[in-house]
Amino acid sequence: MTTTEALAAADVADWRLQTFELYAQVRRTARDDSPAAAHVLWVQGRDELFVTHPASALSAAAKANFTGLPVAAYNPDFRFECVPSTEGAGQEMLVQTGTDGTVPFEQLGTLDVPGIGALALWQLRSYGGGIFLPFRDASSGADGGSYGGGRYLLDTIKGANLGRSGGAFILDFNFAYNPSCAYDEAWACPLPGPSNRLAARIPVGEMY
Repeated sequence: MTTTEALAAADVADWRLQTFELYAQVRRTARDDSPAAAHVLWVQGRDELFVTHPASALSAAAKANFTGLPVAAYNPDFRFECVPSTEGAGQEMLVQTGTDGTVPFEQLGTLDVPGIGALALWQLRSYGGGIFLPFRDASSGADGGSYGGGRYLLDTIKGANLGRSGGAFILDFNFAYNPSCAYDEAWACPLPGPSNRLAARIPVGEMY
């Protein structure tokens, strides 16, 4: 590993650390104040990371013209608390990536989101074992919509965790965000498979 590669790896590690810290603040603010206030904090924190951090997926030119990530206004109708069923539990998903080889996931169950649809809940079956919830919806790739490849809602190995309420996962689609490959194809991003594609349109969260 060269010095440049080592520095780049350290930058990515720091990005993840700061993301963990941001989501910890988001969870506290949602609990002590309101989810809408937590959303403001999340938007501001991510804007700051994207425009200043060396591990940002934005190019130097994009940073120079940056005015903020395209995030929709907060809508409380898209916040849910869902307990996973055992449907689909144990199924394997192998994701081929250009840089990380084959990334294995195992389904933990299914989350039925009222008025939205069903989403498979995954766990990374390698070091770290993070919980992963990607989705693609009717806005993906549409004019004025979201990234065509889909978005992430939970990715706990990278710190994106909205918390739980009892045995229920907090699913607030206002916090949906684009994977790094939406901004730079050099990043390897697992994208939603058939079990994580919604017929509904999700008009909140980060757009594209």
